Amino acid sequence: MADWNEEWSHWAQHCFPGLRLSGFTLTSRESDEYNCIAWAASDTTRWWWPSPDAYWPKEVPLTETVASFVAAFQTLGFQPCGFIETLEEGFEKVAIYASVDGRPTHMARQTENGSWTSKLGEGCDIEHHSLGGVEGTVYGRAVQMLKRAR
Repeated sequence: MADWNEEWSHWAQHCFPGLRLSGFTLTSRESDEYNCIAWAASDTTRWWWPSPDAYWPKEVPLTETVASFVAAFQTLGFQPCGFIETLEEGFEKVAIYASVDGRPTHMARQTENGSWTSKLGEGCDIEHHSLGGVEGTVYGRAVQMLKRAR
């Protein structure tokens, strides 16, 4: 297990240099069964993306826009909210990341202890202490936050 952890830890820090500063923990082995959008929705059974080849809520347009991702998570009871990264008792939060051109690239979910959890593509799930940990050239930056009552 140490070799697996070491290999993925090195890869994650290389791709996401902010993780070196904010800290992170690997929480699962790699899987191509689900992606970061599904992980943010607490779904480990399918790949979420606005595409005919993936799962996407029927009533939401198949468009790669932040608005479409917001609408998809509104079907789960999430609502847009202020960008407050800290834990708010009684609420679960998710954050949408986008590239510099505004295209959604990633989502993270806040855990009950206030840290954040992300699925890194087909790779591992991680717990990271700040949204900035996975910001950068790969995912861009967190641009929209949503929350729902726990």
